[in-house]
Amino acid sequence: MNQADEALAKKRFMAISLIRLSGAVFMTLGLLVLGGKVDLPQAAGLAFVVIGLIDLLVAPVFLSRRWKSPRP
Repeated sequence: MNQADEALAKKRFMAISLIRLSGAVFMTLGLLVLGGKVDLPQAAGLAFVVIGLIDLLVAPVFLSRRWKSPRP
């Protein structure tokens, strides 16, 4: 693996990690809203939880499959 490939792999890993982190933040915010700790409508809390779940579980798998390098 040359340096360009390694740099690309690091960028992709960072992107997937940040997406997972944003999913956790969205889920936490949504759960706080649903628990009544944050003064927002319940529908917003539910939307945050759903978006957080997608960011946490679906998006990283989709990106890793899309970015997977072909086997020689």
